[in-house]
This record gives sequence, structure tokens and C-alpha cells, in this order.
Amino acid sequence: MRTAPENLTTLLAAFAQGDRSAAEEALPLVYEELRRIARRRRWQWGGQEAPHTTSLVHEVYLHLSAGHSEPWASRAHFFHFASVAMRNVLVDHAKHIQRVKRGGGLQRVELNEQARISEQRSVELLALDEALSTLGAQEPRLLQIVECRFFGGLTVEETAEALAISPASVKRGWDTARAWLFHHLRGGHSDESQSVG
Repeated sequence: MRTAPENLTTLLAAFAQGDRSAAEEALPLVYEELRRIARRRRWQWGGQEAPHTTSLVHEVYLHLSAGHSEPWASRAHFFHFASVAMRNVLVDHAKHIQRVKRGGGLQRVELNEQARISEQRSVELLALDEALSTLGAQEPRLLQIVECRFFGGLTVEETAEALAISPASVKRGWDTARAWLFHHLRGGHSDESQSVG
């Protein structure tokens, strides 16, 4: 049974303000979608070392329940914040993999193909995160679009609703951000004058 969008929005607004009972009611209503997003991200950045889908969703939930200064205006607005939390959790995990690789974990592990894939993906995710930080410093709105579309799996329309902009602006921003990131990640960032647009 689906809950009316306005009821979910009311629950999410109360959750954002720290209402624990609203959080308990809202979580089951968004849980499957968070799992779908987490599964997709886990598959993309996975490998043996990737966090399990359930633990990834729970970590995102913990980030979201830590409190938030403004209410979520809609389901899409909530999923924008969930997208940011998903990015943070995945980046923290990639940093952990790199620390262990450098000996921070002081564990001896067998090197195998799966471990190399996981390590390579963590390097790629950290490079993407660094590029996104650079993009966000130049064009915060483009960063938000990437977080919603890539990390949150939101549609163009959901992203437009979450960010209170038009779908056409989302499409233009998504195209611009992807082109900029492609150039930046391919080594174009050595030119410090390179800007977005």
C-alpha cells in the first residue's frame, strides 16, 4: 500500500526536525527506494570490499537522522539529501580502503583479482569525489544535480523538484557537468583556468 505523497512529506519534515516517531514511520516508506539506489551504487563501485546494500542503507539513514536544519519539502528533496549522504558514505569507505592499502589497517591480506578491482574502484571514486569538490566550488548547482542524478538515482523531474529548478535546467546542467567531469577526470584539470561551461 502506497502512502499519499503529502503524508510522506509531512513525515519527512518531522523526521528532519528530529521527530523519532516520524523517522520510524517514514523509513519503511523510503527504505526500498534507498535499497535500490544503494544496490546500484554498490554494483558500480563494488567488489569484495564494498559495503553490503543493507549496511549502506543503514549508514545513509544514520547520516540523515543526525539532524538537519531545514525540513524536507518533498520526497524528492529528501532523496537529494539521501544522495549527498550516499556519496559521503561511499567516499568514506573508499578512503578506508586506501588507508588499509597503505598499512593503516595492519592486516595482511591475500591479493586477488577481486581485491584489485575493489581498490581500483575506490581510487576512481576518490578521484570523482575530488573532481566533484572542484566542480562544486565553481558551480554548486551542477554539483547538486550530479549528486541527485548519479548518487541518488533521481530522474530529471525528481531532481528538478528537489532543487526547485526546471527540468530543462536539470538536463542542461547534467550535460554540462558530465562533459566537465569527463574532461577533468581525463587530465584536463591540469589547466587551472579550466572552468565550467
